[in-house]
Amino acid sequence: MSDSASLKIGDKDSSYAIRSGTIGPDVIDIRKLYAETGCFTYDPGFTSTASCDSALTYIDGDEGVLLHRGYPIGELAEDSSFMEVSYLMLNGELPSKDELDTFTYTISRHTMLHEQLMQFYRGFRRDAHPMAIMCGVVGALSAFYHDSTDIADPEHRRISSHRLIAKMPTIAAAAYKYSVGQPFVYPDNSLSYTGNFLKMTFGVPAEPYEVNPVVERALDRIFILHADHEQNASTSTVRLAGSSGANPFACIAAGIACLWGPAHGGANEAALNMLREIGTPDKIPHYIARAKDKNDPFRLMGFGHRVYKNYDPRATVMQKTVREVFEALKVSDPVFEVALQLEEMALNDPYFIEKKLFPNVDFYSGVILSAIGFPTTMFTALFALARTVGWVAQWNEMISDPGQKIGRPRQLYTGPTQRPYVPVDKR
Repeated sequence: MSDSASLKIGDKDSSYAIRSGTIGPDVIDIRKLYAETGCFTYDPGFTSTASCDSALTYIDGDEGVLLHRGYPIGELAEDSSFMEVSYLMLNGELPSKDELDTFTYTISRHTMLHEQLMQFYRGFRRDAHPMAIMCGVVGALSAFYHDSTDIADPEHRRISSHRLIAKMPTIAAAAYKYSVGQPFVYPDNSLSYTGNFLKMTFGVPAEPYEVNPVVERALDRIFILHADHEQNASTSTVRLAGSSGANPFACIAAGIACLWGPAHGGANEAALNMLREIGTPDKIPHYIARAKDKNDPFRLMGFGHRVYKNYDPRATVMQKTVREVFEALKVSDPVFEVALQLEEMALNDPYFIEKKLFPNVDFYSGVILSAIGFPTTMFTALFALARTVGWVAQWNEMISDPGQKIGRPRQLYTGPTQRPYVPVDKR
């Protein structure tokens, strides 16, 4: 491929450099386009626009590839832990045992919330959505931690990153406890990151709580699978907010608000609701027929992905994990059988094969979370908990880039041209 691209507008020719990453598509550097031509590009949804360069996550949707710092997601989910992946995302390399132990210890010592912040929960209605609570509480963190607000200082950024990763399970668990009217359970630093979250969510002060290792491992995998996903809507929101120099806690709160949208973080809840609507395996053919009918509003949720045009590599891990959880908890749920048979039928149906509508991670994750005991309202909150490490890693990378500018997308204006103001008595 040529190392430059040519553009002709009227009688003027312009040339723009073509940049290559380590893998993936090349990009045309159009940063000087407006200055040289007076034109912008038009790309709603930014589907053909690279807003930054990043060394964190790579996705090849056509081949079903997801890499974190070069490591395949399947290997990380199978052999690693969420704490190890968090270290990898923040530091660029997998940790040694000593480095992992030190990092895990540091995170465990930041899990507590300021006691005044715990009182903050009581300002919400009991029926408030956990994501509404998380958005408000994470934003409020900026009012409590003033010792690490210099984003130009790498040490301050490191402390803020550790605090966010550590406190998010406490914040999410407290949101759940508040919604069901149970007392908050404080962190137990003798447990793992994920085990601690399970205890804070399902434990009660009056009884001992024993973490189920199968459930702990399953949830840890879910956290790994949701840790980062390149420049999606919520990550781009965090970067855009951070580009103005905003407080890191405010940036992550903005990411949580974006993730809350049903088109982004709510897909696993929608997939579970669909499986429950189908109800039993014998009804699957009827619903598949409805999904094929263009005049029927019914759609198979959890199939297909905006990025992946092949099998979602995260779904492979989830398929194995859902079996382990159901066997360990001795769950007898027709939803599980519906999920398995629906996947099998869809994967062998020419219609779905032609359109490449393969199961994605949301197809199974909702079933697993429901089996563990999480209400559907907590699904997106768990997504936010896991994605926090990706958000802070992306935020750190952006702030560290000396060429980063404040985000300022352009527009194609279609409103009225300039016109005179008419006083109200003459309209």
